[in-house]
Amino acid sequence: MYPKAGVVNPERLRLAMEAKDFFFKCYNAKCNYIAVENPRPMAIVGLPHPSDKVEPHDFGEPFSKATYLWLKNLPPLMPTCFLSSWQTYLPSNTGGAKRGQKHSRGVAKNQKESSKTFAGIAAAMAAQWSSFIESAL
Repeated sequence: MYPKAGVVNPERLRLAMEAKDFFFKCYNAKCNYIAVENPRPMAIVGLPHPSDKVEPHDFGEPFSKATYLWLKNLPPLMPTCFLSSWQTYLPSNTGGAKRGQKHSRGVAKNQKESSKTFAGIAAAMAAQWSSFIESAL
């Protein structure tokens, strides 16, 4: 977004605003229950505060990778298996090694790997939210 400190890339900002419009179309869909997952948004985009933030190491996966959730009529996820030892899946976007590239210090080495949904989190979503919805019927 920022090729140089304090300078906004207009094309990347335009694409970010298109993504924001898509986010709100999903979040405001006419559904009783909605969960939108997104990485941490940049302040310039102006998304609302997330409803929940989960980490893979709280769901039995040996990694740190913050995942933000915007929830409509769903409860926050409850951790299922805390791990005290884990490694960074994606490094911060600071320094010379960019996120999700082959020379990155994190585990993910490409865009596909960096967008991974961890099985422990997906299982918690399926189990906890399906139980919640079934109990509401």
